[in-house]
Amino acid sequence: MAPRIETYDVVVIGAGPVGLLVSVCLSRWGYKIKHIDNRPVPTATGRADGIQPRTLELLQNLGLKRKIMAYDPARVHEVAFWDPAPGGKIVRTGTYPSCPSFIDARYPFTALLHQGLIERVMIDDLAKTDTHIERPATITRFETNNADPNYPVEVDLKNLDSNVTTTYRAKYLFSGEGARSFVREQLKVQIRHKDPISYVWGVMDGVLRTNFPDIKMKCTIHSEHGSIMVIPRENNMVRLYIQIASSTDPDFNPRKTATVEEVQHAAQKIFQPYTCDWDKVEWYSVYPIGQGLADKYTLDHRVFMGGDVCHTHSPKAGQGMNTAFHDAVNFAWKIHHVESGLASRSILETYESERRAVAEMLLDFDNKYAALFSKTQSGATGEEAEKANQAFVDLFKANCEFTSGFGVAYAPNIFNYSPEQSLPSLPSAIKSLIISQDKHKLRPGRVMPNSNVTRVVDANTVHLENEIPFNGSFRLFVYGGSSSSPRHGQHPLLSSLSDNLLKAGSFYSRYMHKNQQHLDTHHDSNNPHSPFFSVALTICAKRPEIEIEELPELFQAYRDRVYADDLSSPLVPNAKYASHAKVGLIPEDKGEDAEGAVVVVRPDGHLAIAVKLTEGPETVQALEAYFSQFLKHGDWDGKSGSSRDFHSKQTDTRLGGGAAYVRSLL
Repeated sequence: MAPRIETYDVVVIGAGPVGLLVSVCLSRWGYKIKHIDNRPVPTATGRADGIQPRTLELLQNLGLKRKIMAYDPARVHEVAFWDPAPGGKIVRTGTYPSCPSFIDARYPFTALLHQGLIERVMIDDLAKTDTHIERPATITRFETNNADPNYPVEVDLKNLDSNVTTTYRAKYLFSGEGARSFVREQLKVQIRHKDPISYVWGVMDGVLRTNFPDIKMKCTIHSEHGSIMVIPRENNMVRLYIQIASSTDPDFNPRKTATVEEVQHAAQKIFQPYTCDWDKVEWYSVYPIGQGLADKYTLDHRVFMGGDVCHTHSPKAGQGMNTAFHDAVNFAWKIHHVESGLASRSILETYESERRAVAEMLLDFDNKYAALFSKTQSGATGEEAEKANQAFVDLFKANCEFTSGFGVAYAPNIFNYSPEQSLPSLPSAIKSLIISQDKHKLRPGRVMPNSNVTRVVDANTVHLENEIPFNGSFRLFVYGGSSSSPRHGQHPLLSSLSDNLLKAGSFYSRYMHKNQQHLDTHHDSNNPHSPFFSVALTICAKRPEIEIEELPELFQAYRDRVYADDLSSPLVPNAKYASHAKVGLIPEDKGEDAEGAVVVVRPDGHLAIAVKLTEGPETVQALEAYFSQFLKHGDWDGKSGSSRDFHSKQTDTRLGGGAAYVRSLL
């Protein structure tokens, strides 16, 4: 009798940022993960180091930011630009915010610390769900052969200590191996380069002893002796990027290298008239850089790739790890919705279309950014040099919204409503309730604007956009509007919404826990009714005026997610109800008349659709039409259990059974 092959929901290859975050998300939701990495130990030094403002918000939403910030990373609020001066010297020609105020980021800075510390936080989080990284191990073979229809992917993994190869079966395989990917190579997926020009760069982390005045800031330095980028780091360290070779050089060699001493000497010349010496060098590497993008992220929607497997670019804009994190969450919540029986498998097509488009935008920017940064200054003089330097600064300023992460806007698809492409059969009277995407603040595909509100149950000032954690649920942010009083019987719009969502057969009620009357959800602030939908209500009133017991039935179940819109904001100084105004529900930030609306936000924080509140079934009918595009039809067959069971691991009983296993926890 052949030995039983062990099965997993997902096999993850590579324990860098993208692979680790995939495992963190799916493990929290109860999936059985096999995760390997070919390195014997986690990253000790070096590699990626910059966490951009939007990624900080994501990590906050995941409950990981505080632990990462406990390592006391450097925080970059401004970037300084240094350019050539007479006599082979350099001079500061300007500064600019890393994340300007118009972006309205919750955390308007870049946090800088080495990748290994970030990995450590995620590895510790995985341990809480009994998921561990097998090291050192590598993948030697895989195929989607459907030998077991429930686990169609067969994978051979080799332990590099014992040289023993073991076969596993899985629902999915995810490659986060990095730029040298066995999975991508076996799939014969090509990396297309945006530009034939490439560069060889040296990167050095160390502690400098210098009189350079901006050593604690991010700096771009162009001098007659070359270009360098300065990145402040944790523990008084500094990272320096310095170009060693360019394909425009007559004798270009992509394998060209340089010693630590050679790079230090070059840096000392660039820093003139300032001095610099090294107390220690913690990490040093030389590598070629090119802007490359994979043709595909998946071929069969069973084997997926993400992170550096799919996109390579220069590290100077600090985008690689950030893009990888967003690849991970995009993949994870869509797999979760398929495997838990909520959505059809067709939604997996949007992983590649959304994330590849973002990577293409990144490479277009990075191609220009790297070229301007790497352009030699020694041959340029006077007005020519000034124009070249100004072009670099202008490019940085023009793209700061994108590099901060807030410029990402997913294109219309089944998740991101578009009046031209979505819900063609919806009656025009109901379709007119959908708030048009030409309102920039509520444009589907963009990140939800932030706002401060007062939580009613404890009078705490909180960040509304982060109150519902990244738990795999669609978030229904209900804005009551100025016509809805919190008093009993004086909020017909809210009562109508509550009644129609709780009505049998609605998209909301179809995905409720099946033994709702026997569940103890008293302490479940986010999913008292359903593991797939979370509701938050913001009311135009002062906190003392709101009694939760006087609100409609739906909102009483979400008592910890009821808020007063009673705090001012400098960005909408004329608005009485700032949270409503910041999402565009008060025209032009004036007056006291705020519209009521349901703003649907995807699990990853991107806007999906916004619908005006009505006294009748029309609001829910519009939402029903939206969700019907991808929700499975008919009643959900989820079994009993609380949402806390759903998010826990039951290692003694689980069989790794994909949808069957996850449903058993519900």
